[in-house]
Amino acid sequence: MKARAPRKEFRRKESRRKESVFGERFSVFAETLLTGVWIAVACLGIVTYPAAFAAGARHLRRRTTHEGGGLREFVADFRAAVRGGWAVGLAGWAVAAAVWVDVLAARAGIPGGPLVGAVGVFALIAATVALLRAAAVWTPGAAWRALLAEAGRRTVLDPAGSFLVVCGLAVVALSAWFAPPLAVPVLGAVAAAAVAVEQRHRHR
Repeated sequence: MKARAPRKEFRRKESRRKESVFGERFSVFAETLLTGVWIAVACLGIVTYPAAFAAGARHLRRRTTHEGGGLREFVADFRAAVRGGWAVGLAGWAVAAAVWVDVLAARAGIPGGPLVGAVGVFALIAATVALLRAAAVWTPGAAWRALLAEAGRRTVLDPAGSFLVVCGLAVVALSAWFAPPLAVPVLGAVAAAAVAVEQRHRHR
């Protein structure tokens, strides 16, 4: 009987530990979806999407390291990131417009159009991944130009991590196709994927 008591106590502690881990993971998942809603609202400024993802990624970094933070901190980070991030957002739309022209040229049957269109789409995806990876490591006061330059190198030198970010973007696209409202909270998953990829790269 005495030998069984320690075993029962051990099982209780193990069960509590598993419940605690499950609760923590579910909490992070719920926080990720909520962050996606915040990011979607912050993106309504058309050119504010880089700042929105930067603020969302910093919020998730705080959450995973058990630091304080909430909507107020998200808004403060967004305001700090948008000061230089709006220009990045404007440049991103310009790149997207150029790629769209390439796609139209490919559809029109212009010689070499399909190749140019394919290269343009690939470049747009790479630029998007680099932007997300830059946003994932943004901190107040950081220069977007330097962040993008370093993120561009990591995008090329860490293809496995970049592929994971592309998978996150694919989930958003599929969610928007099946049920458009689902794409809003899933934006948080994209930010979380970029943060995880950057942490993985740093640990390596």
